[in-house]
Amino acid sequence: MALRTLLLGAFSLALLSYGQPETLENHNSSDLLCICNQIAAAISGASQVFFPPAPEYLSDIEHATPSSSESSACSVEPGSAEDVGEILRILGSTRTPFAVKGGGHAFNPGFSSTRGVQIAMTRFNQTKLNSMTSTVDVGAGLIWDQVYKTLEPSGVNVVGGRIPGIGVAGLTLGGGYSLLTNQYGLTLDNVAGYELVLPNGTVTNVTSEDDDLWFGLRGGFNNFGIVTKFIFKSYPQGNVWGGIHLYSDNQLDEIKEALFKYQQKNDTKAEVGVTLGYSSGQLLCVILFFYDAPTPSGVFDDFLDIPATGGNVSTTTFFDYFQSLGSQGTYNNHRVFEDTTSVVQFSPAVFDAFVDQIKLWGARLSALDENATLTVTLEPFDKDIFSHGSASAYPPDRSHVVFPSSLSVEWSNASLDDTMAFALRNMSNTIRAAALADGQDVSHAALYPNYALFGTPLEDMYGGNVERLRKIRAAIDPEDVMGLAGGWKF
Repeated sequence: MALRTLLLGAFSLALLSYGQPETLENHNSSDLLCICNQIAAAISGASQVFFPPAPEYLSDIEHATPSSSESSACSVEPGSAEDVGEILRILGSTRTPFAVKGGGHAFNPGFSSTRGVQIAMTRFNQTKLNSMTSTVDVGAGLIWDQVYKTLEPSGVNVVGGRIPGIGVAGLTLGGGYSLLTNQYGLTLDNVAGYELVLPNGTVTNVTSEDDDLWFGLRGGFNNFGIVTKFIFKSYPQGNVWGGIHLYSDNQLDEIKEALFKYQQKNDTKAEVGVTLGYSSGQLLCVILFFYDAPTPSGVFDDFLDIPATGGNVSTTTFFDYFQSLGSQGTYNNHRVFEDTTSVVQFSPAVFDAFVDQIKLWGARLSALDENATLTVTLEPFDKDIFSHGSASAYPPDRSHVVFPSSLSVEWSNASLDDTMAFALRNMSNTIRAAALADGQDVSHAALYPNYALFGTPLEDMYGGNVERLRKIRAAIDPEDVMGLAGGWKF
């Protein structure tokens, strides 16, 4: 099994109310062409509209996987916040479905792709360090690789993505678990401000003084307009230690014990991700180690005492460490779905449930599609990660810390989409039941929206915040312009 697939697992289908935008029933190809041309005439020279088969168009609509990609009528690359406003005004007045693509890593169909008008944020690509305020301006069209590369010579860093290829916008607007989360909180807890284009086309800046919008943008995705720039807090960054180790399935009992012991320790510079991957009848384990210093404290010793079958750990720069984790690519043109479940801790009983489920469903799905690869990633964080920020759309309860896990499946045959979605939902429900049986308080544990599979009820991710978020959305977007785009909608 490719190591890339294991690592990336780390980290018509959907119901209308859970992510799919308005249909194109009232827009034929001629209508869409006219709307695309209307946009082209309205925007400035900083922006441009593209049509198939232009290379820019093909790049604009491309997503990480075919299952989350669609062929739009045209793509538009806005180059200014004001042009984003013009585009939104036209799309809203014509009731034209659209999508907003940052990095293009969304797995859920229709969340950042469309058969209407694709907005690609590619031209919002600046990373600017402000030494006076210790903040970094980051454009919404960047991926974290680009941000880290730019910041590398400066000796500072921001709290961002953990795997190459992930977009800044999607990760930040949905929460953002980071290699630095144990020290500083979620990515959304480290935003100092947003440049936001409201649904009516007005450009505004949002800070903590804005109350409702500040609350909603922090975990609420694109419900309140289109973010064109993020302002992040920055922190000093030196060399780090880490890498990956590979293990065979006959070492799982040792890994289970080491994982349980690791969760009893308290070192916020450390992070571990345990990924189990099943493909072609083989179960493997990959463990990702990260320590925010040149030498680890001994927090990983229980893992390192287990003989690895491959991999490497070393001291290096943060950017080189990040790059060593592989490339997101396009999953070999395979389809991918992802789901999640939340636990209080990865206890031995819960670990066994993950192992049992990946063996059961891995064998079943491999029998249906020879390219099927099933991965689950266990992500233990520090118990105080939610204490670093204030009330936000996600998580709905900062007093009750739960940890996410990623369950993903990669396959080839499009006719198996429903089967794959069913498998993931069954796995997540079974593991949640195992956590409950283990005495863990996960009855109302919030699911991480960046991992959640389409069709997940809003209440399962946002809990008691849903009512407030709906009121904010209604006040900010009375014409439901953002309802024309996909994603989680309040």
